Amino acid sequence: MVWAGIMINGRTRLHVVANGTMTGQRYIDEVLLPHVRLFRGAVGGKFVFMDDNATCHRTLAVQDCLDSEGIQHLVWPARSPALNPIENVWDALGRQVAGRNYPPTNKNTLIRALTEEWDKLPQQLLDNGVQSMVRRVECCITLQGGHIPY
Repeated sequence: MVWAGIMINGRTRLHVVANGTMTGQRYIDEVLLPHVRLFRGAVGGKFVFMDDNATCHRTLAVQDCLDSEGIQHLVWPARSPALNPIENVWDALGRQVAGRNYPPTNKNTLIRALTEEWDKLPQQLLDNGVQSMVRRVECCITLQGGHIPY
């Protein structure tokens, strides 16, 4: 499992969840405090955090952490991946890793390939995803919550 954050003109480092299950507390310790809090600090007051509806993201401890850190958080409807621009980024990352001359053959080479390819993804790809949010939401409204063709 991997985690990363994107924004216009920026991104976090790719975080690899090494072993075990992602719990709410682990999400706080490995993602929110070391990455999201610093990312928010760099962006400033207009920062809005968006994740998905994974169970570990919806614990009371996570909500308390976000509140205590003053992190504004978007709440999304269940099963709404078409509204999350990082889904397109994950797809691009997967294609880059799969297209390598020497595809990963074990966990360590997979982690190295993911990290290298994450760093090589063009910032314009990430910017386009973020900038597409208005269009995605408008389409979702038009389709009354139906599938968005993105």
